[in-house]
Amino acid sequence: MSRAIPRTYWVAGTAVLLALLFAAAATVAAANGGSAARPAPAPRTPGLHSADAGFARDMAVHHQQAVEMSFIVRDRTQDEAVRTLAYDIANTQANQRGMMLGWLDLWGLPKVVADEPPMSWMGSSAGHGGHAGHGPAKPGALMPGMATKEELEQLGAASGRDAEVLFLQLMTDHHKGGVTMAEGCAQQCVTPVERQLAQGMVDAQRAEVTLMADMLEQRGATPRG
Repeated sequence: MSRAIPRTYWVAGTAVLLALLFAAAATVAAANGGSAARPAPAPRTPGLHSADAGFARDMAVHHQQAVEMSFIVRDRTQDEAVRTLAYDIANTQANQRGMMLGWLDLWGLPKVVADEPPMSWMGSSAGHGGHAGHGPAKPGALMPGMATKEELEQLGAASGRDAEVLFLQLMTDHHKGGVTMAEGCAQQCVTPVERQLAQGMVDAQRAEVTLMADMLEQRGATPRG
């Protein structure tokens, strides 16, 4: 049976929309050089191993899995609230991923660096293979919060309430890992528009974590972590 979409969903959706609009406006402003009377100095291009480039590369990979999970659950349930949330996450994170890959192209930097461990751009704040505040990546996962291949297969094999609960649990973990990474960029990245996008991710994904906790409670379940 379909459930009414919680009010919190609209709060999360609004935060996501505002973050995207703010980032887009900032990108246009940067492209125009600010005031016509006093053009802003040319921004410094981030280096290969900078926080700006590392975040763009790692978050693009992180986002891609969120999009994948959202498409999986869309086909495994008819619940309106879960399908709407999944669509919003897929649409938002695909757009943000496109922005980050576009910046790498603009900076003349590769999208993959073979000898760069995930999250190395975070320095000591990443801990031993993981985010500060969210622990290391679990065995079989590329980065903290990401699902393993086995978990994705489990999601693809589930249906109905089981698929809804597993999706909400996996996406909660995914968002928590993503929030810590985005907080790192908001503090360390030097490109203003990227910092702004990262802070928008923090705000929107925290709101969605709260929403997903409510949705899990409605289904008699709780987050895993």
